[in-house]
Amino acid sequence: MGMAYENTAVWTRREIAERILQGENLVIYRGQLLKIPHSWLQAHPGGSLAILHFVGRDATDEIDAFHAEETMGSKVKNYLVGKVELSARGLWEPLTPPVALGWVWKSHKSGGKEGEWVREAKARTQVEDEQLLSSEILLVGNKDPARGLSEKRTEKESLAPTLESLQPPPPPTVISLQEQTDHSRAFQELHQQIIDAGLYETPYLSGYGPEIVRYLTGYALSAVAFYYGWYMTSAFFLGLVWHQLTFTAHDLGHMGVTHDWALDRLIGIFVADFCGGLSIGWWVDNHNIHHLVPNHPTHDPDIQHLPFFAISKSFLNNLYSSYYRRIMLFDAFATFVLRFQHQLYYIIMSFARFNLYANSYGFLYKRAFDGKRARGGKWTFYLEVIAIAMFWMWYGALLAHIGDWKRILGFVLISHMVPSPLHVQ
Repeated sequence: MGMAYENTAVWTRREIAERILQGENLVIYRGQLLKIPHSWLQAHPGGSLAILHFVGRDATDEIDAFHAEETMGSKVKNYLVGKVELSARGLWEPLTPPVALGWVWKSHKSGGKEGEWVREAKARTQVEDEQLLSSEILLVGNKDPARGLSEKRTEKESLAPTLESLQPPPPPTVISLQEQTDHSRAFQELHQQIIDAGLYETPYLSGYGPEIVRYLTGYALSAVAFYYGWYMTSAFFLGLVWHQLTFTAHDLGHMGVTHDWALDRLIGIFVADFCGGLSIGWWVDNHNIHHLVPNHPTHDPDIQHLPFFAISKSFLNNLYSSYYRRIMLFDAFATFVLRFQHQLYYIIMSFARFNLYANSYGFLYKRAFDGKRARGGKWTFYLEVIAIAMFWMWYGALLAHIGDWKRILGFVLISHMVPSPLHVQ
């Protein structure tokens, strides 16, 4: 490590793999090689996993989709270290990111070494489980959940990823690397057509005007019903507003309303945190990963619902979640509940908003100990905490005014169950 890079250099696939094994975060973007410093991982507004999932891979489509052109124009030159050597057909053959194999690089702030690899989980492929697809890599825990024991390391390679382990398993024959590249080019052409047609531009009056009218109408109906003591009716309309507000919060989280990060985040904090009691920061962090590795049992937090639901038989193997950094135990409780998941689905989803509270506040707790993000710094964290506290103040004041505990319980349940179709979606 510490070797100098030349911006005019052409890096071979093997050279890139060797640098990755030394702990470097190398990402391919438009045929260029970007070296992302470890200091940027935590500062990255999209979180570290958004980068780690593309180490050794071509992230052109994902980077362009998630960043403004002005941002990339200023950032690429800072991290550019050369070009990559493509195949004879002009393709980049991807490497497997270490995080997909359960490896995480831990940097040392002091000491003789700059860092070391830590294995958080073990990779399972078709070699270990013939029921998996040829290209599938799942992560399982380092420990045997049944015995609580760590497996003994019997191979030297288990101390760190190797060149061999970075080689991806063969893709399914129906989706060759060439076909994937063709799909990518088709996406890029469509993306440009949408830009040229101005379809990403926000129609404030015709687009969000009716939305705002609907939100205010819902709040007004809830307030009037509450004033006359029709508390359950009030709770119903409040739940409807929460349901509808989520779609605007979604657009704000994607920076799709004003297209200005700070302004969209400020509005998002008002809509999600103050009006709904949920963290917009958590949602963005969670949802970004969902878009980058969609429906992957090990990496996509949006489909990790054990012990209540298992949408794939893959979850019956004590999988490791790279997002939550824990084992999703398929234990006796999960075994019992999953037998009835098709019957309990709508019942459990009726209370899903309480789980969103838990995820939101758990995320903010961890953010309290993180370093500053490049965008938002710490002000977004403090503002979210204040907004959520204010949410519980006004919502708690409503409950205190109701007085009777039975009606309070009814108000809470109805207002939280009405938005449940959102979770079912």
